[in-house]
Amino acid sequence: MKSRLILAIAATFICGAAFAHSEKEGTTPADGAELTETPEMIHMVFDDPMRITMARLLNADGAEMPMERGTGLDPSLEFHAKPEPLAPGRYTMEWRGLA
Repeated sequence: MKSRLILAIAATFICGAAFAHSEKEGTTPADGAELTETPEMIHMVFDDPMRITMARLLNADGAEMPMERGTGLDPSLEFHAKPEPLAPGRYTMEWRGLA
């Protein structure tokens, strides 16, 4: 039986202005996806430019896992990061952004 790698995407938004907001349109892997290997890339797409101010990948114990951020702090319609190889288990991607 193959071990499963589960990656859950948890979203936390912090808006830059009272009426300004941006919505997450999609993620790869999909929210709640069950994978058989480490994803090559974690990717999020937004409907308006978003400045991702914090992004971290956590294991089930809450320990932060290494990943290489592929996008900077400038507002963008996309965010991507490359995680290092992950052991089977449950992982959560936490992030914050300013629209």
